[in-house]
Amino acid sequence: AIFAPQLAPYDPLNAVMTESLQEPSSAHPFGTDKLGRDLLSRVIFGTRTSLIMTLCLVAVIFVIGTFLGVIAGYFGGVVDAVIMRIADMMISFPGLVLAIAIAGPNLVNAVISIAAVSWTKYARLARSMVLKVKKSLYIEAAVVNGTKTWKILLVHVLPNMVTQMVVTAAADIGTMMLELASLSFLGFGATAPTPEWGLMLNEGRTYMAKAPWLMIYPGIA
Repeated sequence: AIFAPQLAPYDPLNAVMTESLQEPSSAHPFGTDKLGRDLLSRVIFGTRTSLIMTLCLVAVIFVIGTFLGVIAGYFGGVVDAVIMRIADMMISFPGLVLAIAIAGPNLVNAVISIAAVSWTKYARLARSMVLKVKKSLYIEAAVVNGTKTWKILLVHVLPNMVTQMVVTAAADIGTMMLELASLSFLGFGATAPTPEWGLMLNEGRTYMAKAPWLMIYPGIA
């Protein structure tokens, strides 16, 4: 993704209509699309789009989910009940269907829509870990000493749970990338001419029998 301009043999947006739907060859290892654009270059540049938006998505659901989970677990009572009931409500909907209902025809809206249905996992995990940490003696000692709540959360609670949360977020990168690609494939994410794997699959399905490479290479990626 970082070295895409150096690695890609052609401009991914450069259309050459005389080279439309060419089979994979030495000049175009992955072939060309309906507009004569080099598919290898588009797959390479698509790495940028897919990775950047996926990392943004994971960061958003990590921050929102962890924050709400910590608040629910530490304060309990009505706060916990409200946050967890909202989480239950979000879980009750099929994730992708709800994301489609929220999403619009661009990647930012796709990130927002998937984040809206994916934060619940992190909130539940964070809440369960806070409930466990909250019973520790050092937390009770901090409360007795009059330590402010925000300081207890930042100094004593978060450091003892952030590692597992980060591992969970890292493990979710692949899943989130597929969800973003799914929305783009359905027309609710990236828009042409952006090189994005899900969108490339959508563009190639019309030519699946005539030019299968349009789906094979973005699909493998």
